[in-house]
Amino acid sequence: MGDFSALAEVASRAKPVHVICLGLSALDQVWRVEQPFAGGSEKIKAVAYGTLGGGMAANASVAVAKLGASVAFWGRAGNDAAGHEMASAFTAEGVDVENFRLFPDGRSSVSGIIVDSLGERQIVNFRGLYPEAADWLPLDAVAQASSVLADPRWVEGAATLFGEARARGIPTVLDGDMADAEVFERLLPLTDHAIFSEPALTAYAGSADDRSLAGLARFGCRVVAVTRGEGGVSWYEQGRLHRQAAYAVDVVDTTGAGDVFHGAYALAIGAGLDVRAAMAFSAATAAMKCRHAGGRNGIPDINECLAFMRTKP
Repeated sequence: MGDFSALAEVASRAKPVHVICLGLSALDQVWRVEQPFAGGSEKIKAVAYGTLGGGMAANASVAVAKLGASVAFWGRAGNDAAGHEMASAFTAEGVDVENFRLFPDGRSSVSGIIVDSLGERQIVNFRGLYPEAADWLPLDAVAQASSVLADPRWVEGAATLFGEARARGIPTVLDGDMADAEVFERLLPLTDHAIFSEPALTAYAGSADDRSLAGLARFGCRVVAVTRGEGGVSWYEQGRLHRQAAYAVDVVDTTGAGDVFHGAYALAIGAGLDVRAAMAFSAATAAMKCRHAGGRNGIPDINECLAFMRTKP
């Protein structure tokens, strides 16, 4: 293993790390099925059902909290039942929600997720309705952050947060999920660590191969990466290609695995790990989550993750 001593210091509270995560919070309604829809008009039977908090940056913030660091979630929802349920879920996990704003005229984001017996998923999402303006964010609080993370769902908020973090020399981590090209054109120049999913990189750059990934160097990011599920993660740093293999586990549910990866990565970078160690730690954290159903279940604490890594080659 690499040098993970800084993470052990975070776990023992000897090294304080604080992460700000900004972006989407959604309420996930999850149906577990034996087989997914085959296509066309049909009805399938669910063997289980549950309602869980979701969203990319939201899940990342819960991952940071469960791993054992301090974290705040900055985002938007409606002042409705779903918004209050999400806020309660954050609080129960130890996430600071002082700047998770519930707008009286807004509507919260809600997702329907179907998970099959192999752990693969289908998702339909209502992204919610709320103001785009980010002028209410308390940017002085960014000074207390070790790193900041944003997904592409609140562009104005992400650009505002990243701009302030850049001015203060605080690392910025972008969860490169599906988004319009203009979103990335705006956010990537403010990003230190850009980590795409394969589908998002394909949609933006035309493919998810290493050449397309290398092309993102034009934005000046310190690191550009793509997560490939069972194929691990590939990244460019200082013009060189690197790879981290996925950790082999018995997969129950991949929901939220990418979000957990991003949260673990933001924590690791905030703690001062080098990129290779941060990638390995993040891959292990995401793999451990995949052994459990639900986007937030099974996320380990730091010591559990480090112990897991010691059992792997």
